[in-house]
Amino acid sequence: MGKNLVGNHIRRLRFNHGEMTQQQLADMVGVTRQTIVALEKGNYSPSLELAFRIARAFNLPLEEVFFYGEQTGQNEDEGSI
Repeated sequence: MGKNLVGNHIRRLRFNHGEMTQQQLADMVGVTRQTIVALEKGNYSPSLELAFRIARAFNLPLEEVFFYGEQTGQNEDEGSI
């Protein structure tokens, strides 16, 4: 049985929005680039307020940016090398 977690599609969404950098997104939502890195890696779950700010930055509903599910050992947006 896996660990439940909050996952996200931030990395994919950044690239779909004109290859937005982590720093650009961080500046838009008022956090550090390191926070965006940690979110993308799944090392950090955002506060509800931050989750809404990120979703708003992409002009998407919260559930299209974040999801709740069982950990499979790989982030949703990371592919195999």
